[in-house]
Amino acid sequence: MSDLNPLSQNFTIKSLLKFAFPTILMMIFMGLYTVIDTIFVARFVDTNALSALNIVCPVVNLIVGLGTMLATGGSAIIARKMGAGEQRRAAQDFTLIILAGILLGILIAVLGTVFIDRIVWGLGASSILFPYCKEYLFILLLFTPASILQVLFQNLIVTAGRPGMGMALGVSAGIVNILLDYLFMVPLHMGIKGAAFGTGIGYLIPAVIGLWFFSAKKGSLHFRKPVLDFTVLAKSCTNGFSEMVSQAATAVTTFLFNRIMMKLLGEDGVAAITIMIYTQFLLSALYIGFSMGVAPVISYRYGKQDEKQLKNIFSICMRFIVFVSVTVFAAAFIFGSPLVGIFAQKGTPVYEIARNGFLIFPFSFLFCGLNIFTSATFTALSNGKLSAILSFLRTFGLITVLLLILPDLLGVMGVWLAVPLAELITAIVAVGFLYRNHALY
Repeated sequence: MSDLNPLSQNFTIKSLLKFAFPTILMMIFMGLYTVIDTIFVARFVDTNALSALNIVCPVVNLIVGLGTMLATGGSAIIARKMGAGEQRRAAQDFTLIILAGILLGILIAVLGTVFIDRIVWGLGASSILFPYCKEYLFILLLFTPASILQVLFQNLIVTAGRPGMGMALGVSAGIVNILLDYLFMVPLHMGIKGAAFGTGIGYLIPAVIGLWFFSAKKGSLHFRKPVLDFTVLAKSCTNGFSEMVSQAATAVTTFLFNRIMMKLLGEDGVAAITIMIYTQFLLSALYIGFSMGVAPVISYRYGKQDEKQLKNIFSICMRFIVFVSVTVFAAAFIFGSPLVGIFAQKGTPVYEIARNGFLIFPFSFLFCGLNIFTSATFTALSNGKLSAILSFLRTFGLITVLLLILPDLLGVMGVWLAVPLAELITAIVAVGFLYRNHALY
């Protein structure tokens, strides 16, 4: 098995980080080019266009969430069957999940374009932001099938034991996105439509390459005529539901952030919270990439019932998470002003609002790494229930309650405090879950 699948090796701290590194780099790069996307919009269009990106962001969150649900839930099933020696059935289940993702993407694209006006107004766009929102969202919806395939392949290529390939896909898509953003927005003056086309074409690259990669029957995982087993799809959805909860919750909380900041500070407030949310995505990408990278290893060892290696892998992971959490917090706190200055010119209202937020918001990075990794670990162990609870608490339940209470008491300060407090409380629950279940796993 070690010749066929790198998941079967006995990992040390060096080899585990080496295995996860491509996925970490891929996620950091994805975060980086997403942030560059918003910088281009802020600098080469205007801050109203930047606000529009965040207004339609809940739709993007839901699309990514559905793809991630299938990908992470399906990855756990596939890796477990590979660990148990069921290679043929693992390939059949893999193919079924990919087909389901394509059909889901087509359905969302059709429904989204039909009801686009209602969606944009429902998301809270002002009359000033509506044209920007509609232009951007309409183009992005056309690329929905490719967007879902991108998410599926980025996860499942790691499951196939080829994290380097996943990194290459993410990096190549990011480079193309950045180049096309510049081409469409600067020389061609396409405005926010250029940003949408750049992002959509960026989705196509990993989608097409992924289809080609898994069509070549060379590795341990490839396309095979599927068995129409709805229980596989149901288990993929229930097991990966926590990731869907996370993205759906992000969509709702983004909506709440936008509404509250629009009420408190208008379009400038929405632009400032957009800077904060996209910067958060960049800085938390390290945790997400690491968790994605090690999840198939955990699932594989769980399928083999290798308790010794499971304990070893978990110990390595926790030490890494603690170290990175402190490092990311320090970096965010120290370099907050330069980060904000990339998006908005110093002295502008948007800059001042976002800079004040960076005095409080970075405290969330001390706790979110533990929460992201713990949730991903329970998904990898096929315990979707605990994973979903943690995702629900940190991304929706606690933030929603805090956003409904704190801004009324503290104004904008309450908005900035909501995320750090939610992460802290979730971290306490996560530690409790790990303690209660350590004997079981």
